[in-house]
Amino acid sequence: MSGSLTRTSPDELITFRDDAGGERVGLTAAEVGGWTAATAALLTEECGLDRGAQAAVLLPPHWQTAAVLLGAWSAGIEVSFRRWATAGLTPAGDPLDVSFVDLRRLNSWLDEVPSATHQFVLGLDPAGAPVSPVPPGYRDFPTAVRPHLGAPAPTPAAATHEPAAVDGTTFGQYGALAAEIAARRGIGPGDRVLVDPDELDEPLTWLLAPLSAGASVVICRNLNRARLDDRLAEERITHVLS
Repeated sequence: MSGSLTRTSPDELITFRDDAGGERVGLTAAEVGGWTAATAALLTEECGLDRGAQAAVLLPPHWQTAAVLLGAWSAGIEVSFRRWATAGLTPAGDPLDVSFVDLRRLNSWLDEVPSATHQFVLGLDPAGAPVSPVPPGYRDFPTAVRPHLGAPAPTPAAATHEPAAVDGTTFGQYGALAAEIAARRGIGPGDRVLVDPDELDEPLTWLLAPLSAGASVVICRNLNRARLDDRLAEERITHVLS
């Protein structure tokens, strides 16, 4: 991980920065692929989940969220990334196979988080530091996934007709929707897309659309709007998503 970068690198695929603390972390495509493969290995080899298992992802835009989503999808796992009520998931229902929850949301929305056989919590530290203390019943995702770094990419790739979401949306449909969003927003190869996680948390828009178009993503938490022009110049931003 290129956490020591102080300026934009043309090799970065996902960049995360926090204007409140000044942190900046950039990941190349190879690094994103490594975390994706590690997440898939955690889910399949350690948790024993098969294709068609169901995952709930309650995480805002972040490079770790990208790893969770891409890793789950790489393993053929169906994901819900919307609020549980709108996705038809309730704590009183049957437990899901796995859940990934932002620590801050877990503390705020405890009554809304569905139970799962495997439960992971993320502190979403810019550099991926572990959560401490870990809430009862949960495992710290950064700690759990690191032993799997170096795992090979999962094969075979998910078939386009297989469900990618718990509502039945397929991988092929997600791909078509992502491409449509990218085209509508004018996003193409080489573009740099700025995402404010306080304004946008739909992965189809902030993650899949740019990646499907060959663009890179810059996620800026606590975005200082007074310095927006500086951010656009520093990161070579071509599109701002909101």
